[in-house]
Amino acid sequence: MTTELTYLSYTAILTAALWIPYVTCQVMTNGFLTPPNYRDPTPRPLPLWGKRTDRAYLNAVEVFAPFAALVLVAHLAGKSNGMTAFWVVFFFWTRLIHAVVFWFAIPYIRTLAFTAGFIAIAGIFWQLIK
Repeated sequence: MTTELTYLSYTAILTAALWIPYVTCQVMTNGFLTPPNYRDPTPRPLPLWGKRTDRAYLNAVEVFAPFAALVLVAHLAGKSNGMTAFWVVFFFWTRLIHAVVFWFAIPYIRTLAFTAGFIAIAGIFWQLIK
């Protein structure tokens, strides 16, 4: 498997796993789901760290689609090269950093990590169109 597809897989599992801290916070705050909780699963407000984990997860889902599409197009079009491999690895690590600094509310680094992830997506796109 190519580096691009390997890191696409890593990014997919990272994105898929980012819901775990949010659900953990829900259970710690409101207990396990019971039939009444299915109608309103958040009777007590979540602490700020729990809200941040949810937002980090949603953000990861939002940026995964364009990343995955570009990686697959590069692979199918035969445009994969050393730079696309660099950008997918770079994207994975910036998204991991983004999630962690989002959870811990570290200012400025979160924005830098998000921006770096976007630059990686743009870098893959550039390799496709050049």
